[in-house]
Amino acid sequence: MASPADLRTIADFEVALPGGETVSLADRLGQVLLVVNTASKCGFTPQYAGLETLWQRYRDRGFEVIAFPCNQFGGQEPGSAEDIASFCEVNFGLSFPLMGKVDVNGDDAAPIWTWLKREAPGLLGSKSVKWNFTKFLIGRDGKVVRRYAPTDKPESLEKDIEALL
Repeated sequence: MASPADLRTIADFEVALPGGETVSLADRLGQVLLVVNTASKCGFTPQYAGLETLWQRYRDRGFEVIAFPCNQFGGQEPGSAEDIASFCEVNFGLSFPLMGKVDVNGDDAAPIWTWLKREAPGLLGSKSVKWNFTKFLIGRDGKVVRRYAPTDKPESLEKDIEALL
């Protein structure tokens, strides 16, 4: 496997689906992506509705939301993959892809999250994700365009998304 310094675009990554099988993100090259870490029991969980709205509004123009459930912040995503998928479908009617649960910080952070944090550091250059619903916008070239805080509501990203489409 290439060293993290050699990973330059979203196409360089394979990620796990909820069932454990892996998929390459190379087939997403050419699309505008919004990658977000999520949790079902978080104060920001209602953002699922806004993320679904963005997905429905722009998917036919080459946009996709990719959500990574994460239990690293306050234990707010304790369920199994089936529990998470069921919660999201029943409560928010989600139809965009949910990946397998990941760590976004620490030694066990998923490689894609290590790359995202390196490409778009947080406040004051922080290389960590501070909470659930941190969002990264990826351009059609597979490179990180911008990082958004958990407090940034999905609808506030529309101008940036439209500019890339």
